[in-house]
Formats: sequence, structure tokens, C-alpha cells
Amino acid sequence: MRTFAQKLQKVTRLIYVFLLLCACDVSAQTIDSVVVEHYQGRGVQATGGNKLRFYDNGNDKFVDLFEDVRKAKSFVHLEYFNFRNDSIAGLLFKLLAEKAKEGVEVRALYDSFGNSSNNQPIKRAMHDSICAQGIKLVKYDPIVFPWVNHIIPRDHRKIVVIDGRVAYTGGMNVADYYIDGIPGIGEWHDLHMRIDGPAVDDLQRIFAQIWQKETGEQIAGLKYFPRENGVQMYEEEPSVNAGRTQNRKFALSLQKHVDDEAKLLVIDRSSGETSDAIRDLYVTLLDNAQHSVKLVNPYFVPTHRVRSALKRAVDRGVDVQILLSAKSDIPLTPEAAHYVGNNLMKRGARVWLFEGGFHHTKLMIVDDCVATVGSSNLDARSLRCDFEVNTLVLSVPHAQQLVELFEDQKQSAVEIHKGYWKSRSAWKQFVGWFGNLLTPVL
Repeated sequence: MRTFAQKLQKVTRLIYVFLLLCACDVSAQTIDSVVVEHYQGRGVQATGGNKLRFYDNGNDKFVDLFEDVRKAKSFVHLEYFNFRNDSIAGLLFKLLAEKAKEGVEVRALYDSFGNSSNNQPIKRAMHDSICAQGIKLVKYDPIVFPWVNHIIPRDHRKIVVIDGRVAYTGGMNVADYYIDGIPGIGEWHDLHMRIDGPAVDDLQRIFAQIWQKETGEQIAGLKYFPRENGVQMYEEEPSVNAGRTQNRKFALSLQKHVDDEAKLLVIDRSSGETSDAIRDLYVTLLDNAQHSVKLVNPYFVPTHRVRSALKRAVDRGVDVQILLSAKSDIPLTPEAAHYVGNNLMKRGARVWLFEGGFHHTKLMIVDDCVATVGSSNLDARSLRCDFEVNTLVLSVPHAQQLVELFEDQKQSAVEIHKGYWKSRSAWKQFVGWFGNLLTPVL
């Protein structure tokens, strides 16, 4: 039989949860109005009625992506920084070739620099072989003499649109290491999302713009935008996750709110009118944070505007928590990220070093109510130069799912404290300091 103290403790917890949800609702409305109004002035509209599914591992993402591609009836559009020439890319192109034989239009674009910078690139013979199977495969901005004029901008987006019905976007490219990890580093952690709803059209427009820029082919009309004028050309398919057994703790948590609909704001960063769009997104969110900021980013060397906004949030008493990777796939930037993280820790932020592999995730959650998920790193290349896309999720239930991920990942991390930087070798201290000086070009 429960004691009075136990009953009182239960009632107290319920009241706390209720007050927390109320606080989230108020914060979400405040941030929603500020950000939505800001981007309306840029001609960017938020859309409601979107169903979301998040993926924190490559296995689940590719299983669902392949299933959606198999269901394609009209077209499949893919835009990636790179397709690594390995087994998962081979299976994907094989499936796309089968769909092309069925009469499905397949357009795929990858970045020339992104391709050459990975250790298993698509070479000319493979590229030509894929094209011969009916797939329109295009290399964005091929790097040719004099080379230096192709440094920026690069296409760092990750977008897939299928029949104008569903879309995928986030931080994952196409590579085996999203499933198998990398020797010497461990598991590769990332975050991706599947969207079913009006925001699919926003991602389709972004793809159509760069496709036309590179090929001259225009993608327009009801065939490619079936939701326009309220028309839905294809019947909704059953959930691709129906009946699937989930083994991971986070994957299980994702199913709690699978039927909730979310308001989304898709932010595109390209040259010209939207060149500062994602910087503005981070700064606006940070400047309007009231209670907390939870941030994961792999190459954490923020530009001056974003770094200043982080400092202002810390100085206001906002609980700023940052998760950085202890290991990385590239040199220099990680040490600079640790240098920046250490300075923010001394200012009042809480910083963890993730030791469970490499975290390629680009995530920020504000007040546990809204979140941005995307392709943009917090470095000068992403914020000032490259083509990127981030999605702002204006939904308390979905933000809470991402909070669960953040808290779960902290279990594999070590928090840094005063004296951390001096405990590192003199060489690593120098590399971190020097890398920080190069922030404008990293």
C-alpha cells in the first residue's frame, strides 16, 4: 500500500511535468512567431500537417529509403554531397536502375568536390555505367583547370524526393560507414528525417533550382508538385515502419509520436538572396532562447555572429549544453572545436566530449520545444559558402524526441571542466589555438 509520502511525490512529479509542458508551449509560440515572421519577410513560408520520422542510424534510414524508392511510380530525385562507391551505394543505384526500367524518372546529383574528397569516389567509368542504365546522374560543378575557381560554393545538401509524396533530408550521405562505422573511430552517428506532407514541396523546389542551374532542365508542374492546388495524385502508403521491431532505445522512443503532425520551416542556404539564411536561423533561435539550448555539431568553429549569439545566451543564464566528438574524420577542425568549446565552458556553458564514435549530427534544440535538423555544420564553409538545407521543427512532441536522443548520447560522453585544456598536450593546445584563428576559412 502506498504511503502518503509516495502519493505526494507522484502528484509533485505530475505537476512538474504539466508545468514543463506549459512552459514549452509558451516558448514554442514565442520562437515560432519570431522565426516564422522573420522568414516570411524573405518569402519563406512554414507549412503545417507534416508527418515526421527521425533516424539516428544509417540502417533504419536506408531500409526505409529503399522501401519508399521501391514504391515510386513517377520520379525519384536525389541530391547528395557524395555517394561513396561501396555496397550501399551499389544497392541503391541497382534499385534506381530497376525503377528507371519501369519508366520512373530518376535524377541524381552529387558534388564534384564531395566525390573526390572521399576515399572511394565514383569514377568516370562507374558514372557512365550508371547513366547507361537510364539514370540521369549529374556531377555538380566538375573541378577542372584552373581548379581554384571551384573552391566555393559546393553542394553540401542531402535531399531525396519521391513522387512529391515523401522526402528525406538531414546529415547523412550514402556510405557503408553509416551502418558499419569507421576503423579507428568507431560508430558513425548522424541524424536524418523522413517527411510526409507539404514541406516535401519545399525540398523539391530546392532540388529543382540546382538541377536547372546545372543541367538547364526545368522541373515544374503538377507531376512534380502533386500537392499544389490541393491535389494529391498518389494514395498514402502504409507506414514503412509498420510491424518493424526496434532494438535501440532511441528508435523505440521515436515511435511514441509517429502520428503527430509538425509545422516545418525549410531553410535553404544558397548564393544570392539566401546566403545568410542559416546563420540568421541559428542567431534568431539563440537570441530568443529562454531556458535551454542543446547543440550537437561535428565541426564546431562558429562564425562571429553565431559565436556571439551563443555567448549572449550563456550570459543571459540560458542552460547551454554542447556535445562535441572526442574523435573526428578530419584533422585540425576537431582541435579548434575543442578550443571553442573549452572557452564557452569557462563562460558558463556545459560541454561534453562524445566518446562513442564520431558524431556527424547537426542538431540544435531550443527550450526543449523547437529544433533544427539539417546538413549545415557550424563553420564558415556551411554558414557562408556552401549550399545547405536545414529544417526547423516547430513541434513540442518531436522536439522532446530529440531531447531524448541528446540525453541518451550524453551517457557516452565525458563533461569537461576547468583544467581540461591544460591537461592536453602542448601540441594539441597549439593546434586548437591555431585552428581557432583559421575559423573564417574552415
